Amino acid sequence: MQRLPRPWAPLTLCLCALVVPLEVSRAGAPRSPLTVEDLVALKRISDPQVSPDGRYLIFVQRDTDPAANKSHSSLWLMALSVGAHPQQLTDAGAADSSPRWASDSRTLYFLSNRSGSQQVWRLLLTGAEARRLTDFPLEVGSLRVSPTGRSIAVSMEVFPDCATLACTRERLDARARSKANGRLYDRLFVRHWDRWADGTRSHVFTVATDVPLPTSAAVDVMPGFDADVPGKPFGGDEDFDFSPDGRWLVFAARMASHEEAWSTNFDLYQVPVEGNAPPHNLTASNPAADAQPVFLANGDLAWIAQDRPGFESDRFHIMVRRARGGSVSALTADWDRSVARLGSTPDGRWLLAAVDEIGQRVLYRIDPHSGARTRLTTSGELEAFSATADRVVLARADLAGPADLYVVPVRGGEMQRLTDVNHDLLGARQLSEYQQFSFRGWNDETVYGYVMKPYGFEPGGRYPVAFVVHGGPQVSMQNLWTYRWNAQAFAAGGYAVVMIDFHGSPGYGQAFTDSISHDWGGKPLVDLQKGLAAAEQQFPWLDGQRACALGGSYGGFMMNWIEGNWPDRFRCIVDHDGVFDQRMMYYSTEELWFPEWEFGEPYYQNPQGYEQFNPVNLISRWRTPILVIHGEQDFRVPYTQGLGTFTAAQRRGIESKLLIFPEENHWVLRPADSVLWYQTVLGWLDAHLKESADQPSTP
Repeated sequence: MQRLPRPWAPLTLCLCALVVPLEVSRAGAPRSPLTVEDLVALKRISDPQVSPDGRYLIFVQRDTDPAANKSHSSLWLMALSVGAHPQQLTDAGAADSSPRWASDSRTLYFLSNRSGSQQVWRLLLTGAEARRLTDFPLEVGSLRVSPTGRSIAVSMEVFPDCATLACTRERLDARARSKANGRLYDRLFVRHWDRWADGTRSHVFTVATDVPLPTSAAVDVMPGFDADVPGKPFGGDEDFDFSPDGRWLVFAARMASHEEAWSTNFDLYQVPVEGNAPPHNLTASNPAADAQPVFLANGDLAWIAQDRPGFESDRFHIMVRRARGGSVSALTADWDRSVARLGSTPDGRWLLAAVDEIGQRVLYRIDPHSGARTRLTTSGELEAFSATADRVVLARADLAGPADLYVVPVRGGEMQRLTDVNHDLLGARQLSEYQQFSFRGWNDETVYGYVMKPYGFEPGGRYPVAFVVHGGPQVSMQNLWTYRWNAQAFAAGGYAVVMIDFHGSPGYGQAFTDSISHDWGGKPLVDLQKGLAAAEQQFPWLDGQRACALGGSYGGFMMNWIEGNWPDRFRCIVDHDGVFDQRMMYYSTEELWFPEWEFGEPYYQNPQGYEQFNPVNLISRWRTPILVIHGEQDFRVPYTQGLGTFTAAQRRGIESKLLIFPEENHWVLRPADSVLWYQTVLGWLDAHLKESADQPSTP
């Protein structure tokens, strides 16, 4: 529902790396716990981009004003050397994002909405003010710069049958003026993620940079395509790339027409940047997904591909198309890992891949000819990366803190930290220790999880448990920092945190990931039951009799499933955006490929596949107090699923509460809403798990 080098032995056998916080701050004062307000106020950095000459680094920093309930993002520049300090490059009080270097390493292009519409801006490092480069009648969604610097590629949402940007603008304006606001559809998608379909598609346009850029200068390289590039809702400029000579553009698109809602068949298309020839399908022979095209310096094209149509969590492996002769081969067919993000060094000597592995997301260097692989990082969550010929800058987070920037040699070696943007705030907070552990789960197979100590932990005490179940279900509750289910926030509330990477989680081999399909309530529930028991045995400070289970999306489904299949285990439950009724879930969600793969065929062809794991069938067994949370703009799991859960609990006489967010989607993103979410959830846990005011129980 859906992004330092050490040997294997310590990682898979010891699993004992702890974050050991100091008990006093750097200033000598006692450290206080992390608050929900702290979590919202943390600076968030992303999208590191190294200059072509390898001397400079630019990144995006997002700052939030909780009092104003809004945030803005700016660009920060620093020399690429340990000990250098970032300097703020833009400060428009708006949203500056997507910085991209020109080939001269002195010119920056970026996106900004400071003019009232998101457009392309250009900035020279000589000290000149940023100048708006485009003034299109439509907003620019993503940006990529040609290696030659002579053109850029941008995306804008247009009506595919419009020959000009002005045509789309005029049609949208006429629709806005109309007194009638009904929408008529003749196929799916009717809506997607949190947006109703309006007939527009995101198209890629190329624009020359050496001449003024009037609206007519934008060339649609996919005219008439009934497809989105970047893909919605989360695609970015990784969905298209320039050839090294700047003559060609390759993009990933799904041309599914009426089958779009149940197809995962993305193909790669190649087109001249002038748009004077139709796009050519490079991957028509693969009926599954082809994505993230990456050109190497010699003209070879690499990308990631899946083999099974309709399965969004199939293994992504690396393919390569040689510039000479056009031969195509599977580079990593023998590697039982799925590539989450693909990139390369600028000299084309190495491919770089972000990969989920044993509860971490790590970086690999890959030989584009032999496929030989070398792991460059071993722990934490790799969120983004950018490379020089000999170094890789990466945004890395873990359970101990949000993303900061680090640098690691391409050849392998010690990882060094470059930034510490939350130094002052986090330096005054005591963050909790965490540890990875393993146990024998379903079928006696090895399963992994994490446990985190509560704030104020004292030896000999026993502490209530927040048992957090991840969504996806093919994602991992791994060594990462998340703002929506933050383990440190629960620990700061006095709770020990237990998280299990049950069968279905990625990073443990594709067979492990595959095993949840057609078995949503089977193996994962066994893993959760055995995992909690194993955690209690391995960590005696866990008070398993005072435990609450929490989960969102698939994790929310599991909360409803636990209500009927494990009803006496927990003192309370928190269900966020969870599936309540599989039948109506199928007929009201948007991405139909997901349930059709997970349960086998559409509901009307295989109702039993859905009904065997349908929480609505077991309401008579429910008795655990439940807090239900849902966003009204959630189209992945429509809010009626949450209403159904709450109605069932109320009618059964079960203690229950319902928290609805009218403007949130599948996630809770607004600062004030996030604060309310944590306050409500922690208040629910406090009411059911704390026996006396903040005092741990004793053995």
